[in-house]
Amino acid sequence: MKALIPFAVVLTLAGCDKGADSPRGFSLPEGNPSKGEQVFMKYQCLACHSLKGYNTDNIEPELANRVLLGGNVSQIKTYAELVTSVINPSHKIAQNYIPSEVSDDQGHSKMRNYNDAMTVSELVDLVAFLQPQYQLVPFKRTDYPIYLP
Repeated sequence: MKALIPFAVVLTLAGCDKGADSPRGFSLPEGNPSKGEQVFMKYQCLACHSLKGYNTDNIEPELANRVLLGGNVSQIKTYAELVTSVINPSHKIAQNYIPSEVSDDQGHSKMRNYNDAMTVSELVDLVAFLQPQYQLVPFKRTDYPIYLP
């Protein structure tokens, strides 16, 4: 019976592969955060986003409320999530905003499409710059009193 456990685990993991659509094997090169900051400024990301340490006073906003990048998060922002947010922003619309502020009538993100303008090098550098802007904050556990009979 114990010999079947590893076989079952392998079958279970193999079932997670989505064939040709699987992200297995996908990897982009390591980016340069300082070049990523230049990309962030070049594409005027502060017109729609805010980021701690960056002044937006002299930048004309394109949204009623800028979408916050970085800060404290309860789940790690993975490299893949950040890449996807840039190349397919409608994949996951920003939470904690009024939907009409960040998406159109069809539910698509109002973020401009940069796929034909931004190079792959710029993309990986931008993600290398953005990822460290997020700080993982551990989940705060609620302590319940122990009731004794």
